[in-house]
Amino acid sequence: MKYTSSTVIVTGAAQGIGRAVAEGYAAEGATVFLSDVKEAEGAAAAASIREQGGQAHFLPCDVQSEEDVQALIQEVVKTTGKIDVLINNAGISRWKSPYELTLDEWDEVMNTNVRACFLISREAAKVMRDHDGGAIVNISSTRAHMSEPNSEAYAASKGGITALTHALAVSLGPDHIRVNAISPGWIENGDYAALKPEDHEQHPAQRVGKPDDIARACMFLTASDNSFITGAELVIDGGMTRKMIYIE
Repeated sequence: MKYTSSTVIVTGAAQGIGRAVAEGYAAEGATVFLSDVKEAEGAAAAASIREQGGQAHFLPCDVQSEEDVQALIQEVVKTTGKIDVLINNAGISRWKSPYELTLDEWDEVMNTNVRACFLISREAAKVMRDHDGGAIVNISSTRAHMSEPNSEAYAASKGGITALTHALAVSLGPDHIRVNAISPGWIENGDYAALKPEDHEQHPAQRVGKPDDIARACMFLTASDNSFITGAELVIDGGMTRKMIYIE
């Protein structure tokens, strides 16, 4: 298996994309640390991986807290002695008119999505630097490039993650740490069978995305034989951001 003996941290791993990513790495032999504020769901996700024969641990962590993040990193190092891969997936959104969005709500989105991405990358990189490097993937969004109404905080945070990615790639490159971003489009975390034909047909790929699509992309970007890929943003949206739309 490709990731046997690797140590992987996935934030926001209790459900959805994060859980699928954790499951993907565990299936490839990695020891995976799932992190989330949702303790019951996170513990259940880790237990499910173990039931399937994988190696998984759940560590509760509020990524807005420097103390929590540092404790997370310390516990991982205490357990395995290293960090090979970090997947920054934790994030929140606030869909609210810019006329009504409060500064506290704005700050909560920015602190959870952007500041936390920097914070945990900084702490993990300190460990990676002393163990022959590593790989970081930041989960951004196509909303860094296109928007619906009332998505200002989320869009700005995802744009920040995309920019942070190439800055970190340049800064951490000399320490053999690669940093890339994935920008998902519509990834269905609910009942996929309940989607309508028109949901799929609006995508050039003729289907809505699944969490496993993002998991496979993470494993591609962090693979050691892809060491020439850093500072990149991989858009995974079934082609939607390339589709021109005309209203007749």
